[in-house]
Amino acid sequence: MAEPLLSVRDAERAAAQVLSADICDFIAGGSEAEVTLAANRAALDAVFLTPRVLTGMTAADPGSTLAGCASALPVAIAPMSYQRMVHPEGEVGMARAAKEAGVPLTLSMMSSCPLEEVAAVGATLWQQLYWLRDRGQVADIVRRAEAAGCAALVLTVDVPRMGRRLRDMRNNFVLPPGVTAANLHGPETGLLHRPAVGSSGVAVHTNEVFDPALSWVDVAWLREATALPLVLKGILDPADACRAVEHGASAIVVSNHGGRQLDGAVPSAAALPGVCEAVQSRCEVLLDSGIRGGTDVLRALALGASGVLLGRPALWGLACGGAPGAARVLALLAAELTETMHLAGCPDVASARALRAGVIRDAGVMSR
Repeated sequence: MAEPLLSVRDAERAAAQVLSADICDFIAGGSEAEVTLAANRAALDAVFLTPRVLTGMTAADPGSTLAGCASALPVAIAPMSYQRMVHPEGEVGMARAAKEAGVPLTLSMMSSCPLEEVAAVGATLWQQLYWLRDRGQVADIVRRAEAAGCAALVLTVDVPRMGRRLRDMRNNFVLPPGVTAANLHGPETGLLHRPAVGSSGVAVHTNEVFDPALSWVDVAWLREATALPLVLKGILDPADACRAVEHGASAIVVSNHGGRQLDGAVPSAAALPGVCEAVQSRCEVLLDSGIRGGTDVLRALALGASGVLLGRPALWGLACGGAPGAARVLALLAAELTETMHLAGCPDVASARALRAGVIRDAGVMSR
């Protein structure tokens, strides 16, 4: 009998029991030596919180608003591609879990289920975009997202080309039969299933169809092309954060793509305070990369974030039984966050953002 999931972290072990080794590597791996992948966790684990006591509170309310959307938690599900490779329900199952949990789902442009089928579930949906060489396909996804009732667009800005993900290259990784980029068209999608020694079919496809020249000019074009709130994901430098605000971003996501792009990039949690200081509440700031439980969400809030994106744990949950598995992970996250907020003396998200957070440096503590 499988052990019950008692924490968000348990989902990784449970997923490893049902997924093939190459798919586990595809999900868990980072780029090059995976320095940034490891640093994301180290940076979060170095953040210590100073709880408030004698508050008289009897309950904690983690309800929030993200990119103008009501959310039961200060959490949205991160965009993750090709989810049918972990479970036949794919992104439709993830949407059902998000709806049950009351949190937004960011749907990857590289979804393995059509956008309209995912939207039909009725979850709060944000549509993620990569910048393609074929501008017409980008415009098509934008129009489809608007027609399907998506609440925001999330442009990923840190993938001019895919980082060298050595696990996938060593595995000669290709997508399983029947799993593809359901929202794209063109012969290039065949590359996703074409094995090549020392290469990844996903990387070959990405570098074939993505436009490496993405710039602020393109962000301005997208801002003019839609009235939907625009979120820029993949910001680490405070100067870039300020330019995002100037270009009309409603929110930015401080992210190093989960350690899957530039290896050696600053950990997202380490970059977060500087970005928050730079934007001065002119837009929402979310944290992505390395979130593994409720304490991490509270850490992000205390460092100044409006909320977080949850990535790999949600996908591990999906692998453990489809929509119910993903919903279980999100329910555990809600329970962990609510308990952590109560123990820290935070009755709501606003008070959590006012919590003092310290980063361990040598023998002392540097506080925010």
